[in-house]
Amino acid sequence: MDFFPFLLSFIFIILHLSGQRFVQGEVDIQRKHHHHKERITKLFVFGDSYADTGNINSSLVPSRNEPYGVTFPGKPSGHFSDGRVLTDYIAKYLKVKSPASYTIRKHLAPHHLKNGMNFAFGGTGVFETLNQGPNMTTQISFFEKAIQDKVFTTSNIRKSVALVSIAGNDYTFYNFKNGFIQGLPSFISSVVNQTIKNVLRIKELGVKKVIISNLQPVGCLPSETVSSSFKECNETSNNLLVAYHNTLLTEAVKKLNQKIKDHSSSPFIVLDLYDSFMSVLKNPSTYNIKNELEPCCVGVSSNYFCGMVVEKVKKYTVCDNPKSAFFWDLGHPTDAGWRAVYTRLGITNALKHIHDH
Repeated sequence: MDFFPFLLSFIFIILHLSGQRFVQGEVDIQRKHHHHKERITKLFVFGDSYADTGNINSSLVPSRNEPYGVTFPGKPSGHFSDGRVLTDYIAKYLKVKSPASYTIRKHLAPHHLKNGMNFAFGGTGVFETLNQGPNMTTQISFFEKAIQDKVFTTSNIRKSVALVSIAGNDYTFYNFKNGFIQGLPSFISSVVNQTIKNVLRIKELGVKKVIISNLQPVGCLPSETVSSSFKECNETSNNLLVAYHNTLLTEAVKKLNQKIKDHSSSPFIVLDLYDSFMSVLKNPSTYNIKNELEPCCVGVSSNYFCGMVVEKVKKYTVCDNPKSAFFWDLGHPTDAGWRAVYTRLGITNALKHIHDH
């Protein structure tokens, strides 16, 4: 059985896993802040294209080409979306500006680093992937080096939160290498075990809380739903891969929180992207989404992908209204999609634990 049928535009999938209207729910999230508690002043980000805000500066990746960034900031900026991504919304919740990208740090004045730093690279994973970018272990080493170089002090790291995004690139690479599922459960265990080692290392570097995203419903990504003309999710992927990964991750984080007894209630927090994605996809109108599975930007055929230009001819099409679509391309939400996810996270109080002591 072909467990992970990422057959459409394989180059794009390498780049993807090569790694939003303001509604009342958003207002409600902001009201849940506990203003009397110590304010978080910095956000440090690790992971892939769901969190990368510009670390890959190459026209070879779609995020640096039109029409990416068309909604915000109005031009390509390195976000794998038409606008904001998960990092930007977590930063909004924390009331800090989205942190600067690691690769441009040397070109920035110190005050531009006051909100933290983003070490995430699109297409990367916990281990090595089809993308040659730095994996999470290396990204954390970048963070460690910044601390050693006194770019960030111990005192202000204590007032920081880390976001760790794991969108599934390791599994794309596994499928590419193996193409069968017999060894998948043990590989999922290894991905989760390494993730736990990574987040523990981040915490030991001094950050107050570490937020870890669980796996989104991979079977609902357009790269998988294209086979049904974007009508239904691939439940095999969701029920086998995603469910097992998320169960192991939740259990492991729970044990980690019980093992580490500092004065905060739970230093490690699982961000339930699976629930948030599924809630929006099952109730799109609640979040002002009209096209829940069909992506806004697609290649004119399976040989092309969003943002691809051949001999000055665009080989993609863009929907009339990106704000009505949940997915932007074959693997990433739109700005509106991420905003809907953020709204759902607020409704479920998923973020309030960041401020718990």
